[in-house]
Amino acid sequence: VSTAASLATIEVIEEEAPPSHVQEMGDRLRAGLDRFWEKYPLIGEVRGKGLMQGIEMVTDAQSKEPAVAAVAQLFEETRARGLLIGKGGLYGNVIRIAPPLTATAEHVDEALMILDAALAQVHETQGVN
Repeated sequence: VSTAASLATIEVIEEEAPPSHVQEMGDRLRAGLDRFWEKYPLIGEVRGKGLMQGIEMVTDAQSKEPAVAAVAQLFEETRARGLLIGKGGLYGNVIRIAPPLTATAEHVDEALMILDAALAQVHETQGVN
C-alpha cells in the first residue's frame, strides 16, 4: 500500500510540477526576494535553491547581528495576512520560504506581495543600524 501511495505521489509531481515549472517558479521567487534584499536593510542575505529559499534578518548591515525580534514580528505580520513561513538558522533569524512544488506564478506573486507588505511594516517598526 505504501509503495502504491508513493508511486501515485510521484505521478502527481511529474504531471503537476515538472522540473522546468519548479525551476521557473523558484527563479520567480528568488528574483522577488533579491529585490527585497536591495529594498530592506533588515535583510542581511537571501539564500537557497529553487522553491526553498531563506532570508537572513539582521539588525545591523555591517555586523550582521541577528534580528530575532524582527523575525518574531515578521511571523505575526505574514500570518495576519495569510502567509505561513518558517524560521531556522543558528540564531533563529532566518526566514524559510518553501511554497509547494505545484505553486503557480499567481501563488508566488501573492506570497511576495504579502511578504513585501509585512517587511515594510517590520522595517518601519524595527529598522536597522
